[in-house]
Amino acid sequence: MTAFAHQTVSRVDRYAGPIFTVRTDTVTMSSGGTANRDVVGAKSAVGVVAIDDVDRVVLIKQYRHAVGGYLWELPAGLRDVSGEDLVTGAARELAEEADLHAGRYDLLIDLHTSPGFTDEKIRIYLARDLTPVPDAERHQRTDEEADLEITWVDLGEAVAMVFRGEVTNAAAVGGILAAARARDEGWATLRPVETPEP
Repeated sequence: MTAFAHQTVSRVDRYAGPIFTVRTDTVTMSSGGTANRDVVGAKSAVGVVAIDDVDRVVLIKQYRHAVGGYLWELPAGLRDVSGEDLVTGAARELAEEADLHAGRYDLLIDLHTSPGFTDEKIRIYLARDLTPVPDAERHQRTDEEADLEITWVDLGEAVAMVFRGEVTNAAAVGGILAAARARDEGWATLRPVETPEP
């Protein structure tokens, strides 16, 4: 069966800000009519599951105003540096948010974070061969990052945190579960960092 080819017949821009835009698209439907769909156009992101030599993963706890509280997350951030390739951005986020360098990166997973209303996507890398960023080279964190908590958690315990509802950030849930599965399969599911985005 061939999938219906939805077409956008009109678009109304509603909002444009530094991180996202909002628009209303009128889209053809397979039933023969059209429907309006509000879409948040968002900058994409990169994230990192950093695992040390004893299978501990680094998690950060950061305040997220939209949910009114602190969430356990992976080191991650927007792709907001012009011309920066994805793995370089992931390495930058790992250094800025977790004070770590990695000697090896592999592609773990790609996620659309909430495709019912946004085109936002995140590419998550597995980082290994970790070393600390020297004190003199550490990033000065500000705003919500100024009081973020950095902790090391056994990968199995991180999986348990997901199932206990203690980790709810979508990228962290996906990254932790994917890393645990990849480890259990001897890392055979990992992809090269140059793999094109879907």
